[in-house]
Amino acid sequence: MTTRWLTPEEQRAWRAYMAGYLLLEDAIDRHLQQEAGMPHLYYSILANLAESPERRLRMTDLAERLKITRSRLTYAVTRLEKDGLTRREECRWDKRGSVAVLTDEGLAVLEGVAPGHVETVRAVLFDRLTPEQVGQLEEIFTQVAAGFQGEGGGEASPEDLPWRRRSSPCSGSGSGSGSGPE
Repeated sequence: MTTRWLTPEEQRAWRAYMAGYLLLEDAIDRHLQQEAGMPHLYYSILANLAESPERRLRMTDLAERLKITRSRLTYAVTRLEKDGLTRREECRWDKRGSVAVLTDEGLAVLEGVAPGHVETVRAVLFDRLTPEQVGQLEEIFTQVAAGFQGEGGGEASPEDLPWRRRSSPCSGSGSGSGSGPE
């Protein structure tokens, strides 16, 4: 098999993407740590639950929305539960699964942090782009995500989709140990 090395243009685009992504994630994470003592992932969990009917989502569906593994989500929701921001309930229609629920305290924290979070996202990303670039950004990453999810041709492999992966018993990632069904 011959390696298809990146062209100079692709290499520049890749490095620009990585630099931008890492700096954006760092800026957003720092802001949320300072304002609410939580990482961006925890904020994203609260926000997704707040946008869901009755502020609840099946754990597997939440992992899919967040594009993360179920074990990572289990770990994060457990931490949020300890702070009283979420709770878990048995899933009425799937006895093997559970549902994450945003508590009133979690909603209050989210409502307090959201304005600053939106302002940070605006300042570090959208204020630097033209309206045309915003449209291009959406188009590019919609296409990238669709390719991973098997849209537009081909079935997606479970290894391509974090929420479908089976946890490795010796992953050692420190992201939690919840390997059971969610």
